[in-house]
Amino acid sequence: MTCESILSLGSNLGDRLGWLETARAALAALPGTRLTASSRVYETEPVDVPEAWRAQSFLNAVVVVETSLAVEVFSDAIHAIEATLGRTRGPERHAPRTIDIDILSFGDLISDRPGLRLPHPGWARRRFVCEPLADVRPDLVLPGQTRPVCAILAALPPEPAAIPAARQWEGEEKAEN
Repeated sequence: MTCESILSLGSNLGDRLGWLETARAALAALPGTRLTASSRVYETEPVDVPEAWRAQSFLNAVVVVETSLAVEVFSDAIHAIEATLGRTRGPERHAPRTIDIDILSFGDLISDRPGLRLPHPGWARRRFVCEPLADVRPDLVLPGQTRPVCAILAALPPEPAAIPAARQWEGEEKAEN
């Protein structure tokens, strides 16, 4: 049996688009997993970061996969991808990173386990997540919500903005649906 999982990707160090593309390919290469949709890539200002890092804008995107992996195995695989791509987890939260991969949802699973909170807490307050999520699943109502993604996005303040990036996925011009 497979499960649809929606993931948020972000990068604000080095070849940001390259990191997103490499992460997307690594996710699609996981056993029993296939990529089914990708949002546009968005340029976004950092949110909730110390002043010293505010000049390092992010590229963000959302990808959708179908996977037969158990959620714990899937989560561990994502952390391994992040580590392979140079993601370090130090004491400072929201530090610059080559790649950040968050599981936004895993089917209709609701979890409050440490390290595996689903749906991802805070996704509905972040334009840099909601904008690309609306590209691929505008009518989705995530577990614990009563409104679809498009309505949640419409209710968010316009700033900080999420602007389609000048460069998109290699060989793609727009979102896949």
